Amino acid sequence: MAGTNAFGALATLNTQGGDVQYYRLKKLAEDGLCDLDSLPYSIRVLLEACLRNEDGFVVSKDDVVGLARWDAKNVAQVELPFKPGRVVLQDFTGVPAVVDLAALRSAMVRMGGDPTRINPLVQCDLVIDHSVQVDQFASSSALQFNVDKEFERNQERYQFLRWGQQAFNNFRVVPPATGIVHQVNLEYLAEVVLTKDGVAFPDSLVGTDSHTTMINGLGVVGWGVGGIEAEAVMLGQPIYMLTPEVVGFKLTGKLSEGATATDLVLTVTQTLRAHGVVGKFVEFFGPGLSALSLADRATLANMAPEYGATMGFCPVDDETLNYLRRTGRSASLVDLVERYTKEQGLFHTADSPDPKFTSTLELDMSTVLPSLAGPKRPQDRILLSDMKSAWERDIKGVFGRKEPVPAQKVDDPEQPSEINDGSVVIAAITSCTNTSNPSVMIGAGLVARNAAAKGLTRKPWVKTSLAPGSRVVTDYLEKSGLDKELEKLGFFTVCYGCTTCIGNSGPLPDPVAAAVTAGDLVVSSVLSGNRNFEGRVNPLVKANYLASPPLVVAYAIAGTTDIDLVTEPLGQDTEGNDVFLKDIWPSQQEVTDTVTASMSPEQFIEQYAGAAAGPPQWQAIPTSEGDLYEWNDASTYVQEPPFFVDMSPEPSPIQSIEGARCLVSVGDSTTTDHISPAGAIKPDSPAGHYLQENGVGIADFNSYGSRRGNDRVMTRGTFANIRLRNLLAPGTEGGETIFLPTGEATSIYEAAMKYRETQTPLVALAGAEYGTGSSRDWAAKGTYLLGIRAVIATSFERIHRSNLVGMGVLPLQFRDGESREALDLDGTEEFDIALTDELKPQQAVEVTARKYDGSLVNFVTTCRIDTPVEVEYYRNGGILHTVLRQLAKS
Repeated sequence: MAGTNAFGALATLNTQGGDVQYYRLKKLAEDGLCDLDSLPYSIRVLLEACLRNEDGFVVSKDDVVGLARWDAKNVAQVELPFKPGRVVLQDFTGVPAVVDLAALRSAMVRMGGDPTRINPLVQCDLVIDHSVQVDQFASSSALQFNVDKEFERNQERYQFLRWGQQAFNNFRVVPPATGIVHQVNLEYLAEVVLTKDGVAFPDSLVGTDSHTTMINGLGVVGWGVGGIEAEAVMLGQPIYMLTPEVVGFKLTGKLSEGATATDLVLTVTQTLRAHGVVGKFVEFFGPGLSALSLADRATLANMAPEYGATMGFCPVDDETLNYLRRTGRSASLVDLVERYTKEQGLFHTADSPDPKFTSTLELDMSTVLPSLAGPKRPQDRILLSDMKSAWERDIKGVFGRKEPVPAQKVDDPEQPSEINDGSVVIAAITSCTNTSNPSVMIGAGLVARNAAAKGLTRKPWVKTSLAPGSRVVTDYLEKSGLDKELEKLGFFTVCYGCTTCIGNSGPLPDPVAAAVTAGDLVVSSVLSGNRNFEGRVNPLVKANYLASPPLVVAYAIAGTTDIDLVTEPLGQDTEGNDVFLKDIWPSQQEVTDTVTASMSPEQFIEQYAGAAAGPPQWQAIPTSEGDLYEWNDASTYVQEPPFFVDMSPEPSPIQSIEGARCLVSVGDSTTTDHISPAGAIKPDSPAGHYLQENGVGIADFNSYGSRRGNDRVMTRGTFANIRLRNLLAPGTEGGETIFLPTGEATSIYEAAMKYRETQTPLVALAGAEYGTGSSRDWAAKGTYLLGIRAVIATSFERIHRSNLVGMGVLPLQFRDGESREALDLDGTEEFDIALTDELKPQQAVEVTARKYDGSLVNFVTTCRIDTPVEVEYYRNGGILHTVLRQLAKS
């Protein structure tokens, strides 16, 4: 645990729970190595980790000194090793991570090593939250029905995770029907200060989900990484990163009546996207920060991926301590957190000097207005008052509707109705972004109560759902009586998991789906989530809007996004009088009073006391035992991946890529959802054909996300998103391409297999922000398994770039001012990429594109392998290949 103590920084701290040792940051200041007060709090946490882990090898004395001298206006672009204290996983990304660990054990045996060397060395917690979907809704039986369906569909995956639970040390599983990983982390797992072997240090983590950043609101450093990087951290490897710039975001004032934390984060997301913070830390400061509850801060931090930052950090202060108390953490832990952070200069007070930042933005929170974001991107904020005009603009400009279309009948014998463009067919209170925040959840309940009192209800075509991020939410809604009020409007609890936010919205009712399809309608969803990329929420819903839970309730009542909720009525009361949104919106004081009266620490203690046990269905799952997993060739859920099969003891030298053909060419903001969808598997897709050929009926397909333990499904599903537009196959949507040697139109998977037959390497061409969205390792794994050896893009999002390198795929970035269009590359060319074994980080790489007429396009790209360690990862074929070779040798 302890480093070499080359700086003489080890000291003792007296706490309520006993004495602990710690590595004094102030010693570095006393030695003249840094001005601690000028460093951003997030940099101070990284500095402590370097100081504590300094061993003269993985973390050197120069690493400590270099970070201590962090210069806000001239941040040194040097590699920084960071060893997080924990890893958190969710099951969609966690299952393939455990599959990889099991495969590494099998490979270790083949290489003559000890398989138990493959074992997590830091605490790892996997929370199962991504598998449940909204099959039944608007019913008191929905919760039990959806949980039963979840276990029925995922029995084999859950058997595998139960094997992993007994096979690996330092590996815990939080079973289904408990909550959402980030909310469970916030309310239960995180400790703010950890202790190990008698040494105290700041809690820190990486997670296999991009919204791991939610924990930054608690003063815990952490961010999302791909499963590949997370697995390396589990096995004792540091995260290697370039020393980050830190953007300071100053908050002043406080939220006005009618504005919520959701409106605040949508405003911040729009502002930071415009500023440009990809690859940077964002740190919130200023007098307004103390006016925000911890839950509001967590909402701000949660959407760091949407504004593009690595983190959205809030330092520890009195509100942090109060939150720990409110959520039932022990008095000894709260005492440790307070004493340690104050001693280390990690505790923020109103008198604390402002750190120095690389750049600074400012927002007066009193200017924040009720907002939504959509219809396709989280950063496209729309004022509630502008929603109607925005819809009228977007139905033409975004969705290409030239003329109005006739309304379509919804043939529901119980409630016949009509829908049209803009009809809201999904209204979902979902996602840890908002369900972790009692103020907006109570606010939604009060809106529902007030609406029901006036005789308002949801429109019959709206699929309503309430999916809390923890069972504590149900406790306080029940105590306040607002659960029944929400149910009057159709918002019954459907499960405890991510659901609609990640695309598990379930099918639309058949009559509604038939009407949407018959009229080719552009219908809407309104959800309290953090992502609304096209094709993500539901395959039949093209327009998707992020909003606060109270606004979700309002739009369920309105039934359309083609409405101005500021000036137009939601409906009429029992006496025929118009009812406006302002008539049912609660005051901030009422929300605050209700939250105070309905919440207590005992709720958190009681709900999390049995978190590890899980429901009876989990406890009844049989599983195998032993150190090695017994692979089953007949399984369609779990297969040994081919990454480590027949792997040589030594890597081959880096060589040029010659004669490569383009498999896929995509535009700007291509997401990891486009590359590796998580949702439904189409029966007529390559993955659908594979499942049917292996005896799986269409009704039992489950989702791509649930089958990430099987490379044979996932490779066939790569670039299979129904909204993907491959510029090589203009006029098509979905996983289509052209097999260039013959001009044949075919699926991307089938074309890749034909190229494999002739050993033809492949490339992908892309625009800006390639790989935005989820920290989805299969977006890189699938790319690799299709045979793509390089991706040439205008720019890359942080996590996906790292994942590509982690799978041995070369990310190349067009130089400023150049692009696929500027160079007149249409994807039909043959590509030669000049590489040698002397590859250096971010070096210039020459590319030659040979057109059909024999003419050449020569251009220079920047190699986005950013650090020396990443060069070694690339040379070895990936991070895990590197780790396996190291462990096998030792």
